[in-house]
Amino acid sequence: MAQQAYMTETDNGGSGPERRGARFRRLTDRLLAGWRGDKRIWRRGLVVATLAVLVALIMLLHAQIPNRFGNLGSLIETFLPWLGLAVPVLLVLALVRKSATALVAVLLASVVWLNLFGGLLSDKAAGGGDLTVATHNVNADNSDPSGTARDVAASGADVVALEELTETAVPTYEKALASTYKYHSVQGTVGLWSKYPLTGVRPVDIKLGWTRAMRATVTTPAGQVAVYVAHLPSVRVKVEAGFTAHQRDKSADALGEAIADEKLTRVVLLGDLNGTMNDRSLNAVTAQMRSTQGAAGSGFGFSWPASFPMARIDQIMVKGIEPLSSWTLPRTGSDHLPVAARVNVDTSS
Repeated sequence: MAQQAYMTETDNGGSGPERRGARFRRLTDRLLAGWRGDKRIWRRGLVVATLAVLVALIMLLHAQIPNRFGNLGSLIETFLPWLGLAVPVLLVLALVRKSATALVAVLLASVVWLNLFGGLLSDKAAGGGDLTVATHNVNADNSDPSGTARDVAASGADVVALEELTETAVPTYEKALASTYKYHSVQGTVGLWSKYPLTGVRPVDIKLGWTRAMRATVTTPAGQVAVYVAHLPSVRVKVEAGFTAHQRDKSADALGEAIADEKLTRVVLLGDLNGTMNDRSLNAVTAQMRSTQGAAGSGFGFSWPASFPMARIDQIMVKGIEPLSSWTLPRTGSDHLPVAARVNVDTSS
């Protein structure tokens, strides 16, 4: 009896960590009770395992998915991060089926997703910087252009690019931004506002037949920067043609050529590219520039649609410049969110 009492007292005592460890072991024992000795755990859940492997392969080999069928590859790449939502669903199904095979496959899908996008989950923003830039597709149907202009100016950006400007709305934006930005230029449906002098302003031909891109030299206190503003054509989903992006891709190639021919070594690209950094159709641009969101942001920085952002199609990209932080701004009267970034133009220090 004394020995039994001693054992009971010992079992009920112990430190806090020991008691928590014992509870965890009892919980895992109960969870695994139905798995031990069951040889079928490797034969069950093959459908779930197949789905998990398929998700992993799509993420891993997305660049190999052909675009000739309705631009399917680019469509998948635009929303590629969202494939990660399949992982917890498949994990639950694997546990319900008590399938070790499915669990291994789900683990594989998890590793692939983390390898591709895990770095975006951390906060890479740093302090400092000598130039703040912002870009916003203001939406041609914006019912409050003056309010939108004030919201973007309130970000503190030194240089602001606006896309989808209409002829009737331009005077409203010019008036609302005049007190903050001394210099500006509007070329077609895109415009650039700056606190610093603009020179070398010209439209950029992106093979559309009208102007939706421009280039200017911004003379900042840290040196000259070539700033490009672009609004690539929209990508449409059509019943008869699927996900069509031929015109956007042609314009992206032309924009990439213009940036490659730029004489200044420090370049910033601001605009709505109607594509994400994963979209291989934007390679002419993305291959030579860095995304500020990928290099110095926190999270995915989705910018469209503003009501429930699902993709980062509004981009700030740099070449010869160090990105330090990147973020999205609060919603305006547009269907896009504005995006901003802080960079170092003078990288010598």
